[in-house]
Amino acid sequence: MLGLLSPEILIKAYCSGYFPMAQSRYGPVYWHFPELRAVFLLPEYKIPRKIIKSIKNHNFHFTINANFEFVIEQCSNREDTWISDEIIEAYIELHRLGYAHSVEVWQENEICGGLYGVSIGSAFFGESMFNTISNASKAAFCFLVNHLKNRNFHFIDSQYINHFTAQLGAIEISSNKYLKLLNKAISQENSFV
Repeated sequence: MLGLLSPEILIKAYCSGYFPMAQSRYGPVYWHFPELRAVFLLPEYKIPRKIIKSIKNHNFHFTINANFEFVIEQCSNREDTWISDEIIEAYIELHRLGYAHSVEVWQENEICGGLYGVSIGSAFFGESMFNTISNASKAAFCFLVNHLKNRNFHFIDSQYINHFTAQLGAIEISSNKYLKLLNKAISQENSFV
């Protein structure tokens, strides 16, 4: 039973600016609405050159939605996680319904990195990423940015700014500005795949 994290509630929450995070792997889930929201505004966003340079020499290839369950499990597989079993179950259901998507980064025949998030209208809500090889998560992000730009998405919501997202070029905007951006993006029909 998904209850609090049913697909209907999750989609309504995202469309209102909220997203869930668990206190820990087995802890309760809380709804978040940051006063300052970290975003990548896609029309004007350019991937920093140093990021492109750092992934250039890897022989990566990419897939979309090839193994969503593996990606979300890997994203949760860390000592301090906010991705609980309840969240995993809920997002697997969102994926089944066509809202949650994954990007997989492959080296040879193994997934070495990836990310997942939620797509509604022309907004993409980035949830988490992982890598087992240096720079594979950066490569997943670059692939995602190019994919979304080609499909005329408005922004990637990165939720809270941190060292990694700041390095990738995320900016913080006020919650009021975010809601205006959000309402415009979700009203424009689009498809992630």
